[in-house]
Amino acid sequence: MVSRRGSSGGPDPVALIEIDLYGELMIAASSAVEERLSFDRIDEVLRVVRGQRAEGAVEPEA
Repeated sequence: MVSRRGSSGGPDPVALIEIDLYGELMIAASSAVEERLSFDRIDEVLRVVRGQRAEGAVEPEA
């Protein structure tokens, strides 16, 4: 289990979500035909809708 430092409140829910999303990306990458996942495929795996990226994120150049 992942727990916060100095916390006895149990696992860190954000860390668990990050681990789950990382796992989803690993599965998608291992089953991809192409050498690298495209930005669009990564967004699809992470269920990101255009315009909802994290604040400060850099959009890829076309």
